[in-house]
Amino acid sequence: MSRGWLALPLLALLPTAVAAKDAPAIAEPMVFDLVRPLGARRGELEVNALAQRDLSGAHRTVEWAPEIEYAFADNLAVELELPFENRSVTDYKLGLQGTFGLFDRGRGIHGVQYLGLWNRVERRYQSSLLYVVGHRHGPRTSTLTMVGVGDVGAGGAETRALLINHTSFYDIAAASTAGVEVNMRIGRDRSTLVMPQLQQGLTARIQIQAGIGAQRGTGSAWRPRAGVRLVQQL
Repeated sequence: MSRGWLALPLLALLPTAVAAKDAPAIAEPMVFDLVRPLGARRGELEVNALAQRDLSGAHRTVEWAPEIEYAFADNLAVELELPFENRSVTDYKLGLQGTFGLFDRGRGIHGVQYLGLWNRVERRYQSSLLYVVGHRHGPRTSTLTMVGVGDVGAGGAETRALLINHTSFYDIAAASTAGVEVNMRIGRDRSTLVMPQLQQGLTARIQIQAGIGAQRGTGSAWRPRAGVRLVQQL
């Protein structure tokens, strides 16, 4: 089976267009962000960069990744990302995203996100496919959840991880949102990250997201971890 099978839902399941004014306002997680917010409009363009680092333990590498996101059609977006460790590029990453539509009288929205990753060290391609659902629960509260399969090798026989990411948001003010993001990878190598975070709009087009949380992997203790993402809408 070719690696392209994971991208098929993007073509087969796309719904009628979601008008931008109808899409519920839901923030993006800081660590596992979307290609674009669901319901993206054609022409939306963003650049951003995420940096993370453990605050204790032997692994103090700065992991950071600049990326560019573009909605090439209504409800369809693409992302190109370059993950780094310190000064070395570790991977080449491609993201594709489609929005299915609205539900619950416009309070909910759902779609799909495909991620393809070429690892320069191991020289192999891996894919992930996630179902994405967001819901506006009230004037200040919302959630975004992603569930899917990850680390699928090019031959389709290396399904090794269940990916779960859930973030609960609370709108403090018009330009300020607090959230708690929980990211889990369940498979051969397990990991859990809990990242409380604050998202603050600096201008109409510039936003900063920052958080301090904790992460643990297979056989390891919880370790504090910090992250920051700078976002520029173009």
